[in-house]
Amino acid sequence: MEFLILIIALVVVLAVTGGFLLVRSRRGGLPPGRAADRPVTHGPATRAVPPAADEGIAGTDSTGLVPGRAAAPEAAGEEPLPPPSAGRLVRLRGRLARSQSAFGSVLLGLLSRDSLDDQTWEEIEDTLITADMGVTPARELVEELRTEVRVAGARGADVRSLLRAQLIKAIGPDQDRSLHATRHADRPAVLLVVGVNGTGKTTTCGKLARVLVGDGRTVLLGAADTFRAAAADQLETWGKRVGARVVRSDREGADPASVAFEAVKEGIELGVDAVIVDTAGRLHTKTGLMDELGKIRRVISRQAGVDEVLLVLDATTGQNGLRQARVFGEAVNVTGIVLTKLDGTAKGGIVIAVQRELGVPVKLVGLGEGPDDLAPFEPEAFVDAILGG
Repeated sequence: MEFLILIIALVVVLAVTGGFLLVRSRRGGLPPGRAADRPVTHGPATRAVPPAADEGIAGTDSTGLVPGRAAAPEAAGEEPLPPPSAGRLVRLRGRLARSQSAFGSVLLGLLSRDSLDDQTWEEIEDTLITADMGVTPARELVEELRTEVRVAGARGADVRSLLRAQLIKAIGPDQDRSLHATRHADRPAVLLVVGVNGTGKTTTCGKLARVLVGDGRTVLLGAADTFRAAAADQLETWGKRVGARVVRSDREGADPASVAFEAVKEGIELGVDAVIVDTAGRLHTKTGLMDELGKIRRVISRQAGVDEVLLVLDATTGQNGLRQARVFGEAVNVTGIVLTKLDGTAKGGIVIAVQRELGVPVKLVGLGEGPDDLAPFEPEAFVDAILGG
């Protein structure tokens, strides 16, 4: 009898315990062996997108954004880290070689003739001018190359080596092409991006952010192109890809200088390494719009110096690009040139011409439409691509 009572009690205990476990599992309890506090890990090639820092701020509008304040990227996943800037032009040299091969082939073909007479040298000069190098630089290069060939009695591969050296010299291998985007002790570096419509200015800002993030720096983007709503939206898309905050205005046609000021202010508060400010595209013939660029720079300078003013030029526009460069150089102190669409033109001489026009170096070149197709400019790699080296 006592044994029967013991069996009944055991059955009751098991029934109660099973029911409790069943209820717990239906309420979302973890199955055996799963740790509730197990940390989430990320691989070395991923970057977590930071969450918004301004959630719940009083005074936000229906979009949840404070006008002129930062729009944080959505925490919608992780993007692979962009590649570092070092060696990008070498990796993209194939695209450059395809566009510049005709230019290099013509030059090498002329220089390989048995007799380098006056007519041949004139053809070489014409080829350089046709490639948008400019009359004066082309003439100087031909004169120096002609003298060296005559003195050395060079032929074949030796002539190619002399041409390579002269092209590199004309580009200026000793110019400072470093991007001044290193954080200062008390503030971020500030980069102002300017240019006319259609040169790929906003896209360049996004790609530049990827270059800096790939080098391990934090970036904030300022959407000071307030006349084109799509520009701010486009910049936000780029920001989400790399985890960069974007400061924009919710009011179309807002004062660009105030947005630029807020972007730099936000960058200082957040302690980022660099602030990239996109500006509205403007015709170089419009004096009022050019004066506005000066205002943007002055307003930014109230709280931080401008480390770089990058002029974005479309390499396919040739001499028109030189006229743009001249006017922008007069309006703001341009410190570097970004040549976009260089893979879409055989006129690589524009690099030499625009540098002579402004007296500032080409620092970056665009060689495609991919997110990582913006590369620091390297004279040797550029010339080797032209000559098929």
